[in-house]
Amino acid sequence: MRIGILGSGLMGGKLGTLFARAGHEVVFSYARSEQKLQKLARDAKGKARSGTPRAAAQDADALLLAVHWSRVDDVLQQAGDLSGKVIVTCSLPMNAGDTGLVIAHSSSGAEELAKRVRKARVVSAFGTVPSEVLFGVFEARRKARRPSLVYCGDDASGKKTAAQLIRDVGFDPVDAGPLRIARYTEPFTLLIAQLAYAGGGPELAYRFERFGKTH
Repeated sequence: MRIGILGSGLMGGKLGTLFARAGHEVVFSYARSEQKLQKLARDAKGKARSGTPRAAAQDADALLLAVHWSRVDDVLQQAGDLSGKVIVTCSLPMNAGDTGLVIAHSSSGAEELAKRVRKARVVSAFGTVPSEVLFGVFEARRKARRPSLVYCGDDASGKKTAAQLIRDVGFDPVDAGPLRIARYTEPFTLLIAQLAYAGGGPELAYRFERFGKTH
């Protein structure tokens, strides 16, 4: 796949690197410096390069939106027309001080994003794990027991694309349903962050298991 990375901080930089190492073509965009983007592309190996948000979006089969909530409008404007694009978002609607959600309960950041890019296909994924665990999960991806990763969205083909990327990074994709379920996954992310950063260390993933009779 051709994947555009909108936001090349911790999540965007690491996921973009892993997408490239999994064999996808990746364009890193939207960082504080062009040098940072070029270094990410160099270090990722594989088919990775740096570019503008517009270049990242242009021929992309999927886009990863990984910017602070305060930067969403800016990066969307720079990316241009996103009609028909699959946008996988891990951007949490946090306030400026990163102390709480500015959208919760009756809506979600993912749903608000979908309203801003009405013709795009928005899937919420990857936000529910700390960036620190990503390389470890990727390195262990050959193991039978993979950690879970929840995702949700309203578009079936967009969700299929997101599920493939989740598998490529080393997680077991768990379809949580329509995009409105992001109202639950976004606060869940704050629980994971609490456990990761206030607990025993940020290399934290989760796994759901079903018990009882299987049909």
